[in-house]
Amino acid sequence: MNKDWKNLKQSANGIPTNESLIPYVLEVLKDGEEATNRVMKDRVVRFLQIPDSVVAVKYPDYPDGESILMNRFSFAISNLYKAAAIERTKRGVYKITEAGLSLLNQYGDTLTKKMLEEVPAYQNYMQELALRNKRTGNKAPIPETEQEEVKIEVESLINNQNNEVAIELLDKVRQVDPSFFEKLVVDLLVAMGYSGKNGDAKVTNRSNDGGIDGIINQDPLGTNTVYIQAKRYMEANTVGRPAIQSFYGALAGVNADRGVFITTSGFSSGAQEFAKNQGIVLIDGIKLTELMMQYGVGIEVAKVYKQFRIDNDYFENEL
Repeated sequence: MNKDWKNLKQSANGIPTNESLIPYVLEVLKDGEEATNRVMKDRVVRFLQIPDSVVAVKYPDYPDGESILMNRFSFAISNLYKAAAIERTKRGVYKITEAGLSLLNQYGDTLTKKMLEEVPAYQNYMQELALRNKRTGNKAPIPETEQEEVKIEVESLINNQNNEVAIELLDKVRQVDPSFFEKLVVDLLVAMGYSGKNGDAKVTNRSNDGGIDGIINQDPLGTNTVYIQAKRYMEANTVGRPAIQSFYGALAGVNADRGVFITTSGFSSGAQEFAKNQGIVLIDGIKLTELMMQYGVGIEVAKVYKQFRIDNDYFENEL
């Protein structure tokens, strides 16, 4: 494994490219221990003996921002995460995966972004990101570039980053206990206002739920009730028509005509057709996380930016 930063591919300003850093992030994590974002970057800097003068270089237009090298580390870490070569065990903390160890053992310091792009996990990630960007009307993802003068449309960048957060959120939701997932979807519908001013919401008893995972009474008398079924499935486990028919039967058993079926995966065309004909609302994994982010369930605001404009009304009364 190369240990001299001077041998890395560099951009015109003499800073290593984000792609050149990819294998070294895996190298400093190969012992299997968890490491924070900051610790990973420091380890790579020491491993490659990158001088402080290089680490400290910043973009001329952003003298108060992070350094160019640290920014490029973020891209390298992001690409490894997309390829499931590393995983986030908690906020800002990473750990190498078996897939990451395999890539490191196979390619060493020749590992490139193009190789990561060929990994099925990376392709699945990008397909979901493209779908989310399409649903939200966002433009194509911002391309990674080493050119500092490239202008980035802020709104598009933020939307793209939020969609990436949504992908990570969905992955996290897929890992929770089924009973927690049922509570999560009830909390979400309450946050959306479905319980009304004086209503109540609850998760049903798992041993005798009759196919109903949650109940929301929209008024004290329970005259307007929403019944919920929640299925925490992995991406490939698509919900088919039989599952929706079974839910419809459970609704009929309690004389209900309002049902919401929520899953972390997706629905087959047959399931969607049947649900539409029976008035059952379907929420797939992508829609679920969109709603969680919209209503602040399991998510928090990282930072708020202010954009100013001229108040022309103020100047209309100028004498």
